[in-house]
Amino acid sequence: MKAQGKVIKYGNNVDTDVIIPARYLNTSDPAELAKHCMEDIDKDFVNKVEKGSIMVAGKNFGCGSSREHAPIAIKASGISCVIAETFARIFYRNSINIGLPILECPEAARDISDGDQVSVDFDTGKIINLTTGKEYLSNPFPEFIKKIIASDGLMGYVKNQLSVD
Repeated sequence: MKAQGKVIKYGNNVDTDVIIPARYLNTSDPAELAKHCMEDIDKDFVNKVEKGSIMVAGKNFGCGSSREHAPIAIKASGISCVIAETFARIFYRNSINIGLPILECPEAARDISDGDQVSVDFDTGKIINLTTGKEYLSNPFPEFIKKIIASDGLMGYVKNQLSVD
């Protein structure tokens, strides 16, 4: 599994309230959530995100409330992967549950700049900044997480498992 795209970068402590503001939590429609993703921190996000874009952030990304709406909004907006120095634990789990690939790689998160082109290989954990040529190594996903992401999330994975048995 791989991702490649243009980087949209944020800082430390990006919480779920700015990823998807509470005023939009009356819907669970991914397309509707995507329209409002990041609007309280970056009004132009919806105009600059492209299918396959990669989000990069600092420490404690996804802190705050445990709403699944936040990773759903990010994934539905077209983001193919989030790379951060660290993630809030519940956000990390919610992201895997909905099939949004996320990688912790402090060096990459610090070095990569907004607008850079980045390639990510989820099987090896290799992150390449195609703009600068610099390479980084994150921990690759364990097999079971690869299967969850490939199934578009935990629900898809469970459905696949039930149909196999």
